[in-house]
Amino acid sequence: MELAHSLLLNEEAYNQLGEVQKAEFIFDWLRYLEKLLLATSRSDVREKQKTLVEQLLSLLNSSPGPPTRKLLAKNLAILYSIGDTFSVYETIDKCNDLIRSKDDSPSYLPTKLAAVVCLGSLYKKLGRILGNTFTDTVGNILKAMKSAESQGRYEIMLSLQNILSGLGAAATPCHRDVYKAARSCLTDRSMAVRCAAAKCLLELQNEAIFMWSTDLDSVATLCFKSFEGSNYDVRISVSKLLGTVLAKAIISKHPGAAASRQSVRRVSLEEVLELLGTGFLRGSSGFLRASGDMLKGTSSVSRDVRVGVTQAYVVFVSTLGGAWLEKNFAAFLSHTLSLVSQSHPKATQTQIDAVCSRRCVSFILRATVGGLLGEKAQIAAAKDICQAIWKLKKVTDAVMSDGNLETRLGSADVAASQHMLVCALQELGNLIHSLGTTAAPLLQDSRAGILDNVTSVTLHPSISVRLAAAWCLHCIAVALPAYLTPLLDRCLERLTVLKSSPEAVTGFSFAVAALLGAVKHCPLGIPHGKGKIIMTLAEDLLCSAAQNSRLSAQRTQAGWLLIAALMTLGPAFVSHHLARVLLLWKCVFPVSPKDLETEKSRGDSFTWQVTLEGRAGALCAIKSFVSHCGDLLTEEVIQHLLPPLPCAVDLLTLLSSILKTYGSPLKTPSVVYRQRLYELLILLPPETYEGYLCAVLRELAADLTAPDIQVAASTFLLPRLCHQDDLLILSPLLQDTDHRFIEEQLLLGNGIACGSLEYDPYSIYEKDVEGDSVPKPLPPTLSVISSAVKLFGVVCAHVGEAQRLLILERLLDSIKHTKGARQQVVQLHVVSSVSSFLKYVAGSKGHLGPEEMRRPVLALVMGALESPSPLLRCAAAEAWARLAQVVDDGAFTAALAQVSFDKLKSARDAVTRTGHSLALGSLYRYLGGISSSQHLNSCVGILYTLSQDSTSPDVQTWALHSLSLIIDSAGPLYYTHAEPTLSLIIMLLLNVPPTHAEVHQSLGRCLNALITTLGPELQGNSTSVSTLRTSCLLGCAVMQDNPDCLVQAQAISCLQQLHMFAPRHVNLSSLVSCLCVNLCSPYLLLRRAVLACLRQLVQREAAEVSEHAVMLAKDSREELTPDANIREVGLEGALLTLLDQETDGRLCHDIKETLNHMLTSMAMDKLSFWLKLCKDVLAASADFTTVTCVDTMQEEEGDKGDDASVLTIRNDGRPHPFTNPRWATRVFAAECVCRIINQCENAHSAHFDIALAQEMKKRDSRNDFLVLHLADLIRMAFMAATDHSDQLRLSGLETLLVVIRRFAAIPEPEFPGHVILEQYQANVGAALRPAFTSETPPDVTAKACQVCSAWIASGVVSDLNDLRRVHQLLVASLTKIQVGKEALSHLYNESASTMEILAVLKAWAEVYIIAVERHKNHKQPLKTTCSEESVGNGSTSSDGLLDLVHADLGTLSRLWLAALQDFALLTLPSEFASQLPVEGGAFYTAETSENAKSHYYNSWAFILHATALWLTSTGFVVADPDEGAPNLSRPVTPTSMCQGSSSGAPVKSPEDVYTERFHLILGISVEFLCSLRSDATMESITACLHALQALLDVPWPRSKIGSDQDLGVELLNVLHRVILTRESPSIQLASLEVVRQVICAAQEHVKEKRRSAEVDDGAAEKETLPEFGEGKDTGGLVPGKSLVFATLELCVCILVRQLPELNPKLTGSPGIKATKPQMLSEDGSRLVSAALVILSELPAVCSPEGSTSILPTILYLTIGVLRETAVKLPGGQLSSTVAASLQALKGILSSPMARAEKSHTAWTDLLRSALTTVLDCWDPVAGTHQELDEVSLLTAITVFTLSTSPEVTTIPCLQKRCIEKFKATLEIKDPMVQIKTYQLLLSIFQYPNPAVSYPYIYSLVASIVEKLQEIDKRKPEDTTELQIFQEGIKVLEALVAIAEEQHRSQLVACLLPILISFLLDENALGSATSIMRNLHDFALQNLMQIGPQYSSVFKSVMASSPALKARLEAAIKGNQESVKLKIPTSKHTKNSGKNSSIQLKTNFL
Repeated sequence: MELAHSLLLNEEAYNQLGEVQKAEFIFDWLRYLEKLLLATSRSDVREKQKTLVEQLLSLLNSSPGPPTRKLLAKNLAILYSIGDTFSVYETIDKCNDLIRSKDDSPSYLPTKLAAVVCLGSLYKKLGRILGNTFTDTVGNILKAMKSAESQGRYEIMLSLQNILSGLGAAATPCHRDVYKAARSCLTDRSMAVRCAAAKCLLELQNEAIFMWSTDLDSVATLCFKSFEGSNYDVRISVSKLLGTVLAKAIISKHPGAAASRQSVRRVSLEEVLELLGTGFLRGSSGFLRASGDMLKGTSSVSRDVRVGVTQAYVVFVSTLGGAWLEKNFAAFLSHTLSLVSQSHPKATQTQIDAVCSRRCVSFILRATVGGLLGEKAQIAAAKDICQAIWKLKKVTDAVMSDGNLETRLGSADVAASQHMLVCALQELGNLIHSLGTTAAPLLQDSRAGILDNVTSVTLHPSISVRLAAAWCLHCIAVALPAYLTPLLDRCLERLTVLKSSPEAVTGFSFAVAALLGAVKHCPLGIPHGKGKIIMTLAEDLLCSAAQNSRLSAQRTQAGWLLIAALMTLGPAFVSHHLARVLLLWKCVFPVSPKDLETEKSRGDSFTWQVTLEGRAGALCAIKSFVSHCGDLLTEEVIQHLLPPLPCAVDLLTLLSSILKTYGSPLKTPSVVYRQRLYELLILLPPETYEGYLCAVLRELAADLTAPDIQVAASTFLLPRLCHQDDLLILSPLLQDTDHRFIEEQLLLGNGIACGSLEYDPYSIYEKDVEGDSVPKPLPPTLSVISSAVKLFGVVCAHVGEAQRLLILERLLDSIKHTKGARQQVVQLHVVSSVSSFLKYVAGSKGHLGPEEMRRPVLALVMGALESPSPLLRCAAAEAWARLAQVVDDGAFTAALAQVSFDKLKSARDAVTRTGHSLALGSLYRYLGGISSSQHLNSCVGILYTLSQDSTSPDVQTWALHSLSLIIDSAGPLYYTHAEPTLSLIIMLLLNVPPTHAEVHQSLGRCLNALITTLGPELQGNSTSVSTLRTSCLLGCAVMQDNPDCLVQAQAISCLQQLHMFAPRHVNLSSLVSCLCVNLCSPYLLLRRAVLACLRQLVQREAAEVSEHAVMLAKDSREELTPDANIREVGLEGALLTLLDQETDGRLCHDIKETLNHMLTSMAMDKLSFWLKLCKDVLAASADFTTVTCVDTMQEEEGDKGDDASVLTIRNDGRPHPFTNPRWATRVFAAECVCRIINQCENAHSAHFDIALAQEMKKRDSRNDFLVLHLADLIRMAFMAATDHSDQLRLSGLETLLVVIRRFAAIPEPEFPGHVILEQYQANVGAALRPAFTSETPPDVTAKACQVCSAWIASGVVSDLNDLRRVHQLLVASLTKIQVGKEALSHLYNESASTMEILAVLKAWAEVYIIAVERHKNHKQPLKTTCSEESVGNGSTSSDGLLDLVHADLGTLSRLWLAALQDFALLTLPSEFASQLPVEGGAFYTAETSENAKSHYYNSWAFILHATALWLTSTGFVVADPDEGAPNLSRPVTPTSMCQGSSSGAPVKSPEDVYTERFHLILGISVEFLCSLRSDATMESITACLHALQALLDVPWPRSKIGSDQDLGVELLNVLHRVILTRESPSIQLASLEVVRQVICAAQEHVKEKRRSAEVDDGAAEKETLPEFGEGKDTGGLVPGKSLVFATLELCVCILVRQLPELNPKLTGSPGIKATKPQMLSEDGSRLVSAALVILSELPAVCSPEGSTSILPTILYLTIGVLRETAVKLPGGQLSSTVAASLQALKGILSSPMARAEKSHTAWTDLLRSALTTVLDCWDPVAGTHQELDEVSLLTAITVFTLSTSPEVTTIPCLQKRCIEKFKATLEIKDPMVQIKTYQLLLSIFQYPNPAVSYPYIYSLVASIVEKLQEIDKRKPEDTTELQIFQEGIKVLEALVAIAEEQHRSQLVACLLPILISFLLDENALGSATSIMRNLHDFALQNLMQIGPQYSSVFKSVMASSPALKARLEAAIKGNQESVKLKIPTSKHTKNSGKNSSIQLKTNFL
């Protein structure tokens, strides 16, 4: 293929190829040429132009395929537009000659077509340059058209379109001729030609004025004709033409001159609508021929015309645009509604027609009002619709109230208005539904009176109007949940009052049912009590039904409808009424078969009608119960459900005889009864009705083959039974389109009604099938078949085998015995039911039974496989495969395949070939991969052949589809066939005419399957793989050029697959441009493909995709669709706009996902861009809000004027890229803002640091940081939080919360001491205030409370007066909730008020926690000094916040405790349910406890923490404010806890109250922590641990824990579990803190017991004292019972997790293993330190024996930590863990247990061993010595030496080793080590016990003196040496002090020379370095001290050495000179020396 990439065609390479390759080669060359020509310079092109033109023209003669000829033409045109144009006339002549040629053979056809295409392309590109030749060309083409076949006509039309577009106005002379030709093509029998003609005329109308003036009527009539027998594509094209022409007629401004010549009449809107109306009502019969049949009323407009005209209406309005619609809405509405009024009886003469026409009208309104208008205009439209409803209602009322004889005539008027009302009500419902809570102002507007109007229409005489009104109320309730309960109350009240009017009973019961159906869409629910009212009312209706025969049917229906609707509310509502429902159900049916017989002989037609209605209703109610309340279906309930079933089935068998007796009035009720029973049985498990399976099966068989079915309603039955993929080949109608709502009716054929609500009123409460549209149940005659088919599958699988065989035989016979159309219908039903049976058996892994069972099934399916109906063949192929799957026998499968092979080889007719080819594919789908490969070979071979059968496109389509299934199922087995298949696909793609779109679609599926099968192999580099890849890309390119949208969608998904497997080889820019062009395609499936692809692309390369899109938008001028405004707002903005317009759920989801991926990867780089997008979307709503906030009672005329002016301003200077985005889009934008903030968190720190951000922005202006956009963020949050839409308010508050949390701590650089958010406090207050008004829903208020507490807690505002504004909101809500759960809003479910109360309490809890924390933090620093001013500010705010809360603490604490008590009750396991209070808790009712749980889960943790803090602040000693009055306004106050019902219970002592509170808090915490749910948040766990900490901060709870050991152990075990399951260091630290407190509590308890024992037995002997503490007198610790053991477990867990080397099992030896010591992370060090602190506290909790048994463990761990973390740090510091372990060691060694007599000896032994261990650390294994830090180990030795009793360390062997260590360390060169060693020695030398200190002195003094003399000799050079010297001197001085009198002189004699040697005389002093100066001062000072102290020694030394004396005197003199030193200060200096040594001691030990 590389050879094809050259400017000229490489003819050598070309001639060596085979036929198929040649075509590929040419196509590839042409594709390359197109890109190359645009990139080559003009001169180079001109050079080779001649050769190129020759080559291109020669290709014309080589019969090029459709895609090739298109490209060829394009290249010719480009070539001439770049190069010279003089040879172009020759080319045109040549093409014209080819067209004139008389050769009509099929082989010559492609050449002719290519010539036609070339002409079109040349004229389009070169336009007027060719001006003078076009008349001949057009004439020639038109002449050729007369003899052309369909392909020719198709190409000629498209070519003419191109010629017209290129020439523009210059083509006027030919307009009439072209118009004539296109007219004939517009009604061509080939659909593709009709589409092409429509495109051609659409081009023509741009210039041809006559089309939308003089010939307007005939164009319209022509279009109506064209709709007849059309397909979907034709309807799209022609409706576009018709809509555009009509719109043009209205808006065109005729040029003056032309007007004067041909007096062109202006067309008014009325006339245009009249024209469209005629098409809708009379179809294509025109205006004049409406004679005979019109008057007789026989002819009916065919549905496709009506659907086409409907689409034209939509195009017409869309072309004129939203602004036009807004102005002319009233006229448009009245016209549209009049289409179904009585003045045009044609549209509504039968119910079937009426339903379809209504659907069309609804579609027109939905697509225009819902699609084009913004929210503000939609509200105005809703008012207009409401007006219309009111006028229609007045007419009806007038007729109904008129009591005279003319009423009979009037009833026609009632019927007339009914359809208009239905359409208006449905549109009103849809409008409000889509507006959501933004419609609130509309409903509050009293003049519009929407609710009154809709409720009053509920009484309309027509049932369909009553249902529509009920549905409208449903929509209002879903949109505005606040109206749900008031509407329900209103309807229930009317229903009770008007019980005697039949219309009211049905109307209001429909309304109640519809409203109950709305509850599941409203998360806040309805009050629980409503269930009881509805149930009582329903019972009342059912019981009173028999009293009045005029009302019995209505009341029966209403009663059961209410019960059935009540069931949808779920188990919580139903459980209380279940017994009554079951009783009613039991009473509906007779008890025994005998009663049924007597019934049958009694009643008359009317009673039977009522009876059947009642029983059908009861069945429906039970069905509703089974499907919505699955949880209540216990064994017991099922036993109650069963008894009436046998009777219900018996009645089913009697129905036919009852029908014979009473005739037709019972027909519908009996069908409905059947259907209801079938539906119920489908839901129940078959075991429940085992006994009468056969009876049911017989009835089903009779139904399916009944003689009176006249309709072939195949389409509604079969799609469910065919495989989803197979439906694609049947008809585009079965696919999703934007027009699905109206296109559905064409599927069903003219004789059948589409679904509508009046066919089954019970569906009004069911869940909507798709989106917000009205439920559309099919008529009972159809739906009963549908249910029967489904049930047949289940029942047939459960009867005995003999029965099954009988039934199957019977069904087979029934087909044979019928004829003609009836036979088709029966066959259809039978095949459907058998398919359903096979599907069920396959699904439940069952068996078909013995072999003879296969024969009838095979015969049935085989017959259907060759049926003329494609749907039936499809279902049969599926059943064929299912049969093989169920039989599951290789031989049988092979035999089935063989049957198909044989049929395919012999049969010639398309029907058999299509059926059997699909059968092969289906077989493979279910049993794929297992069959042998030769089987695969023969399959593929046969399908290859079939797919090349160009005589029948159908066969090709089906064969290729089947091939795609085989490729999919065969997987890797298919590799061998990949190449031939691919070349077959390419060949067909290049040759199949574009008119056969369905073949191309199948080819696309094949290619897709093939790419999936090849998968990642496509990345390979081998030649075979690269040829495959090139072919795949080539195939995609051909499909992208295909005119059919579905083929283009296939191409995009193929490219998407390729991009996934071989991304490098897909050209991203061309793919992205293709996606952008199709973003707004009118085809839903194409848009879906585009977005699915985009979503995948942006996951990998979002930035590239976005750049390509913008580049493309800038380059191209007209290519892009006008709707996607990529040039201005980028791809992201275009997607947001699309999201706003799109209604398809799947598409919207994909758009959101795509935008989310783009945001994640690009928000950082394009921050301003994204924020501006979000801001534009959110700001576009601001104008809407301001408009609706203004009082709506202003003058209406004035309003209208304003609207118009708003619009004109809008259009001039387009300020907004987004016009009126819907609320859902705005919510998405607000969510994006939150996402952007979260993204920034993980990025650069400057995003949250304004000083840094401003600095970086200065450095490079391209830098962009979030903090610089803070004002925008606040503004966006504010706009969203104050909107009308509740969802948007929630998002806005969430955004505000995120902003506060992220930005609260950022300081404001210009005003130190302030933060950046402070300036926005007014905005925050204003955003929060509206959320606390009385009409705000609880969920918004709850969110706002959260924001309030975050704002107060953030500390942004320090001034209390400013804080009061927000604080006031919380105070107000606290007052509101104190009234209790009863008095809060009755609009929603009780759990909603629970949510609100808890949100307020949680908010207060958060504020209180922060206030206490700040108060604590400020109390500590006040001890140390800090700048006055900040303390002043800080303390006021910290105390102030606490003061703010203090005012309400009394109330709050009471409510908090009540909430905690509720939470405790709700978390009890279900077995304690019987003990719970009957009336519920303080804030929840018993019925709604399930819903309330989640709200408690959200808020309990903070409330718990706050309560614990409050209890600690009172120290458990203050009396409760409520003590005197335990039962105030609240049902359960904490003080009345557990008092039971007797009011006379004794008042509890404070001690009891405290105990209860203590256990409440502890219990909740332990319950939560011991079984952490996976969804438990970090916040809850932390809050819970902090609460425990706070609780144990005060003595009283500590004494409770200390005295109850089991409690302590339990708590420790729970904390151990928390530490094991949660990795977070903060949680582990908090847990350890609680452990420490528990151990302290235990210590206190032990001390207390010891003290009291000593006090009691003061006189007694000490020996007799009992042992306190754990381990008693044996020293044993029992796991599970011992506090100490539990603590040890926990600490070991922490230590081993941080330092695995401590675990002997892990290191493999119990001793010490040489590993490098390690530094832990900061968190790790903290954890280890905390654990060591706890360990050192343990001995104090034990008895002496106990302490002995735990000591080894504690020592091992402490020394282990020391050993593992003793890392050398610079400056001789100790790491934090080492410091902690030394601290712990000191604590352990100085424990009183070491000295207690019982444990003394054991302790001494153990401590000696420990010391040995420490010493062994030094030299475990050679080579590791240098790793450990000597200072740490020396310090440990020193700690041992100083803290234990002397007998531990004075054993000679140990002492000797210790001294050696010191000696060795003194030799180390590191100065820091030396300094530390001197300091340690100093402390040892000063130890008072000589047994300890003397050996050290003897051994080490000599070497110390030596060292000092060494320094003395070489004079110190730096400060460290100076320090070493100073420390050494200090040691010697200390020795002098300790020494006995007789030895002192020797020591002083050593010391003095050293000191004096450092003295300088006055001369030297001046020139000395600073170090020498310091030394001089130090020495002098010390001498001054020693002299007076030991004067005798001093003098003798001085006397013996005159040199020294002289030096000293000189120095003193020098010093006096320089410093004037006063000698009397010697006392002072002495003290300071002492102080410093003492300080040292405390410093490191």
